[in-house]
Amino acid sequence: MASSSSFPKFTVQRCEPQLVVPAIPTPHEVKPLSDIDDQEALRFHVPFIQIYRKQASMAEKDPVQVIRQALSQTLVFYYPFAGRLREGPHRKLMVDCTGEGAMFVEADADVTLDQFGDSLQPPFPCFHELLFHVPASQQITNTPLLLVQFVDVGNELMKSQVTRLRCGGFILAFCFNHIMCDGAGLSQFTSTWTEMARGATKPSIPPVWRRELLMARHPPRITCNHREYEHVPNTVKGAVTSNQHDMVLRSFFFGPSEIAAIRGLVPSHLKQCTTFDLIAACIWRCRTKALQIKADEDVRMMVIVNARGRLNPRLPVGYYGNAIAYPAAVTTAGKLCENPVGYAVELIKKLKNEVTEEYMHSVADLMVIKDRCMVTTVRSCIISDLTRLKLREADFGWGEAVYGGVAEGGAGRFIEATYQVLHRNAKGEEGIILPIWLPAEAMDRFAKELDHMFGNQNQTNTRTPRSIMSNL
Repeated sequence: MASSSSFPKFTVQRCEPQLVVPAIPTPHEVKPLSDIDDQEALRFHVPFIQIYRKQASMAEKDPVQVIRQALSQTLVFYYPFAGRLREGPHRKLMVDCTGEGAMFVEADADVTLDQFGDSLQPPFPCFHELLFHVPASQQITNTPLLLVQFVDVGNELMKSQVTRLRCGGFILAFCFNHIMCDGAGLSQFTSTWTEMARGATKPSIPPVWRRELLMARHPPRITCNHREYEHVPNTVKGAVTSNQHDMVLRSFFFGPSEIAAIRGLVPSHLKQCTTFDLIAACIWRCRTKALQIKADEDVRMMVIVNARGRLNPRLPVGYYGNAIAYPAAVTTAGKLCENPVGYAVELIKKLKNEVTEEYMHSVADLMVIKDRCMVTTVRSCIISDLTRLKLREADFGWGEAVYGGVAEGGAGRFIEATYQVLHRNAKGEEGIILPIWLPAEAMDRFAKELDHMFGNQNQTNTRTPRSIMSNL
């Protein structure tokens, strides 16, 4: 339920879910997944939302038909997405290319984009209406790998659900199974989808499967230190999972002034560090303070690193499988909170350099040796950079999206994950938004810690984002 009475009340009328199959027959075969794809931490569906305004030049076009037909054409080239996952011996997943199709839901909503006000960012009001959870579709095996809903919003709107809005715009909400691809792979898929919608007959970048390139070695051997997969016993104090019945989702905007404020807090030799490193360090430090974790307990920040350019030879252009690692920076809560933010920046900056070709092969081998284990979740958080995906620029013919990115924070059952997403706020400022889950009391402390770090210049941005309460 939305916790704010200012959210618009609206109803969504849905058609029956349909399966969109490839436009022409595709190969029926079983394709293996790599051992980087096939890990416990990726066995979940990632929800995304694309919001579009009405375009007068497209008045004669039905966005539902355009997007559904384009999806059918895209699945000719990305036909594994029209198949189903199967699990073999030793929990090994594979794709059965059955051609059954992706789930597609068409809907209409009696609301306009203007009624959403400044809510065009996570958390979205009544998100469950914008991306309908088809029964059993959240399972990993034997269910659609792609789910879409188109919502027409009187003017605006993959699971895919496309929702028409009363204003003439529409909302395109979709879930993809992370086992199939990473963010870069999703961006490539979406690019082909939009190209087809605008009249192309083949993708500008042909997709490449080649998952054998990231299979475990024979025999498998762990050659690197992987603190992201360490087994850490849980404790009552300092464990986020101890109070999950009262979790709040809230977004925080980092514009030019906020980023400049953080950069001003780091020593001269770190002034040229990336914006990602600055924000990740800031989030890690403020979050740890807000959770009041005991000073002697370890905390870890895992950073998603795209390893495509770190292999020799590089993965082929068009490879859309998972090619990511989660290296973990580990320190005590006391050291993280007592040191200046530059301490965290230094740890994160150093961390990303650990991901090498040998590191990736070591991860693949670890998955086989340790039964596809989960990443460490105790006193941990993960941050992923989605700014290079440019989902807001995904143009199906209706121009740039008002919002394009993840629909919420979290990564499956690991809700301590967050994402950096490009966003333009209500003032027209370009920046980065992060959706974050925290216990309600910790969320208030987190916002205050951010205010303090920004020198109180971010009060508007950190205090006004809407929150939703969720019983998890």
